[in-house]
Amino acid sequence: MKRFISFFSAILLSLPAFCSDSLTVFYRIRIDQDIDQSSQRLVTSGLEKALASDADYVMLDLDTYGGALNAADSIRSAILRFEKPVIAFVNMQAASAGALISIACDSIYMKTGASIGAATVVNQTGEVMADKYQSFMRGMMRATAEAKGRDPKIAESMTDTANVLSMTPTEAVAVGYCEGICESEYEVAAKVTGGNEFVIKNMEDDMTWLDKLIQFLLNPLLQSIFMMMIIGGIFVEIRTPGIGLPLVTAIVGALLYFAPAYIGHLAQSWEILLFIVGLILIAAEIFVLPGFGICGISGIIAVVVSLAFAMIDNIELFHWDGTLDLRPVIQPLAIVILSASAAIFGAVWLVRKLYDTRSFDHIALRQEMKASEGFTGVESGLESLVGEQVTVFTDMRPGGKVRTADGRIFEAALKFGGFASKGDTLKVVSAEQGRLYCENI
Repeated sequence: MKRFISFFSAILLSLPAFCSDSLTVFYRIRIDQDIDQSSQRLVTSGLEKALASDADYVMLDLDTYGGALNAADSIRSAILRFEKPVIAFVNMQAASAGALISIACDSIYMKTGASIGAATVVNQTGEVMADKYQSFMRGMMRATAEAKGRDPKIAESMTDTANVLSMTPTEAVAVGYCEGICESEYEVAAKVTGGNEFVIKNMEDDMTWLDKLIQFLLNPLLQSIFMMMIIGGIFVEIRTPGIGLPLVTAIVGALLYFAPAYIGHLAQSWEILLFIVGLILIAAEIFVLPGFGICGISGIIAVVVSLAFAMIDNIELFHWDGTLDLRPVIQPLAIVILSASAAIFGAVWLVRKLYDTRSFDHIALRQEMKASEGFTGVESGLESLVGEQVTVFTDMRPGGKVRTADGRIFEAALKFGGFASKGDTLKVVSAEQGRLYCENI
């Protein structure tokens, strides 16, 4: 009798654990923003957390009008590789890149009034891109639909520039692109489980303060600002004597740009190393090697490529058949080039405006050690050349060498930056720290 009571008690004690294990667990990831590097990291991180929590299903709660194609392709690839079922709940929009992500999921549910489709590739102003981009998108849509057993022709129609396809929930159900119409994530879970017990875990509850900070810093607008800080800071620092605020600005910009991407598994070590090598090559070209040659060009290419590749998941460059596809990197390269151009023009304008003001003293070192103020050993004899005309001895960018009328050669720099070719005539406007500062006549 005692043995029976003990056995029965053991069964009763194990029932809660058994019931808990029988619950179907859904891991919900809410995407209510543009598809970009931030949302890419949100999904990939969410998939990892879903595996760690041993969830049975992942539910993507979608309400997006689309976004960057390279980020959407990375999310699509991550979903296709994921080992557990992924459900798309369209709540309310899954347009463009959102449609591609939805089709990559194992099942799709839509809310009343929702829509899916309109996957034509457009630029940031809304203009339809060239046909090669549309062809790339059509290929991805077809391949994704085929991978999930859906009609590839319907997916391709969503990219049709002449008559782009968007579907309501009823239309999507009719053609097999929607498993059902639900009004909430709980209705979706109830349909999937057939009315059995379930629990929904929200990714927001698992996010730490570091996760939220990384998501914030990966915002495309902030990433563009960080790029401008890097390039603009380096540009101003090269053209001003001493080490000051521009270099600090460039370092802070590089940390804010690369650190979140590296922690979020978007940037890799080789990209950061390539960026550092690029800076070294540019510095060597400016301060060591005369003229402008392969060293400086290689450095510029290395910096641009490192900044661009840090914006994408490198896995998306390689197809399943092993071929390399560089099209996903086109948009990041354009962003880097535009940000660099804006940074350089802004830096030139800033230097010209602030150089003759007291504010410039807080940006870069501009202190003169004069004998009249008690300094010794600072007279170089260069002061006598102020006002004289000199000839450029080596190309100046903006530093280089000049030759005086009597044949002497001195270190010099263009006071307001710029470029001067060998043989040009310049006027010496000041002599500071053993260097002549000149300007074009």
